[in-house]
Amino acid sequence: MGLIFSLVWNSQVNTSPSTASKVATASPTKIDSAKETLPAYQTAAKKTLASMSEEDKLAQLLFVGVEGTTLSETERNMIESGHVGGVVLLGRNVKNANQLNLLVSSIKEANQSPVPLFIGIDEEGGRVSRIPSSLSNLPSSERIGELNDKEISEQVGSVLARKVKHFGINMNFAPVLDINNNPANEVIGDRSFGQTPAKVGNLGVATMQGIESEGIVPVIKHFPGHGDTSVDSHYKLPVIDKTVQQLESFEWKPFKQAIAAGADVIMTAHILFPALDDQYPATFSEKIIQGVLREQLNYDGLVITDDMAMGAIANDYGTTEAAVRSVQAGADMVMLTDTRNGNFQNVHTALKQAVEQETVSLEQVNESVERILQTKQKYELNSPQEQVKEDELNEDISQIWEQIQ
Repeated sequence: MGLIFSLVWNSQVNTSPSTASKVATASPTKIDSAKETLPAYQTAAKKTLASMSEEDKLAQLLFVGVEGTTLSETERNMIESGHVGGVVLLGRNVKNANQLNLLVSSIKEANQSPVPLFIGIDEEGGRVSRIPSSLSNLPSSERIGELNDKEISEQVGSVLARKVKHFGINMNFAPVLDINNNPANEVIGDRSFGQTPAKVGNLGVATMQGIESEGIVPVIKHFPGHGDTSVDSHYKLPVIDKTVQQLESFEWKPFKQAIAAGADVIMTAHILFPALDDQYPATFSEKIIQGVLREQLNYDGLVITDDMAMGAIANDYGTTEAAVRSVQAGADMVMLTDTRNGNFQNVHTALKQAVEQETVSLEQVNESVERILQTKQKYELNSPQEQVKEDELNEDISQIWEQIQ
């Protein structure tokens, strides 16, 4: 990592988190008029991008997991080598508050790149909560949906953000914008705000805005929609056999609403939509990522895949092939929670070869890395996070529970 690269990143202009949430989607922007100027975080990202090597850029595309409650030597070397752009924490990585604090600190300390890491976690409330029990859990999205109160949803988003911030985490894979319209769908179920596009859109956007108001990066999921499935994509590939018109009038509506509200990051779903692409699931479908999300819905923010280690992908395609196909299709970051048995090295090498062989263009890599850098600049990931007091946070959680009784 060169000195110029380090100086460029560390000398960037800051954008405060309170202002950041009001700024348009963090994405590469074309200026139509000489009188218009880019926001400071976008200008900073462009300068950093110009100073990066190809190796630095490819590193930013990978969002990896770690295996246990402490970093192994292999994992520490993986991060120290500058080969990753983000680290995701799962339930297996969390034992208690002290341990999680130490793990997050060790991840940050291992990062030798001047560009900070995304450190993400699933903290939705309800049954999907990874944060230690020293902080009380929040109601499920279904419970919040029963109230159908946007103000309470925004409060929930703010508290979710403060929970992850308490442990130095800077990204929350929430809220879920899938519509719960299939009673047999156990993987989504009470993780959804409800059964109608309007309710899910209104409450989901309010929650998203609550999260970003605390300077935490929200990730809306799972595009183009995981609500109408009876198959769990953690094990098999679901198929949603709806027409384009049905998807437009139902599944896509909450995502369109969030995009209009300035959503910065979207996670894709491991689902096959034959009406859109009868060959590839959304995760690595160019027709869906570029054709629908980018062009039809005018989304120009960051796209992260769901985990390539999930059965829907790993069993049918293999993580290495799927990772390369996802980048070819237009995904900006590839999530790989299982880096064992050569998985990480295989994916990293395959992406490097794809650029060398021009099956992935360097121009496309530059666009993706610019989106990543913009998001990291916008949310000031290198700035010290505000300290969150545990007792005050638990009191705020208690007040939310009182409102839904």
